[in-house]
Amino acid sequence: MSEPTLYERIGGAPTIAALVDGFYDRMDAREEARDLRALHREDLSESRRSLKNYLSEWLGGPALYSPEKGHPRMRMRHMHVKIGLAARDAWLACMRDALDETVSDEEARAAIYGNMAKLADWMRNVEG
Repeated sequence: MSEPTLYERIGGAPTIAALVDGFYDRMDAREEARDLRALHREDLSESRRSLKNYLSEWLGGPALYSPEKGHPRMRMRHMHVKIGLAARDAWLACMRDALDETVSDEEARAAIYGNMAKLADWMRNVEG
């Protein structure tokens, strides 16, 4: 018997949808995320869909991202955007609060946030 994936532990697609929506809602609303929000299109529909698909696959659920877009290559896909400490921190603050709101499994939430923090730091491509 195998261990459940993080995707299964958090409740699957409905939780991922709530997580992503909560994340982007926070990015829209928070002053400290204003510059981060400005890096995105006005209409976040495609960003929301893409992140939901990515997280589904990344957390061990259905492969929804790679069949459509290929290997994630997240850093390469974001190189056209200047990502420094402030953008990383704003992204993580919005995501942490969305995780706190949507993921009740504390161990799963901590594991997801820890991995997201590593990814967010690796995405930085400018100093400061």
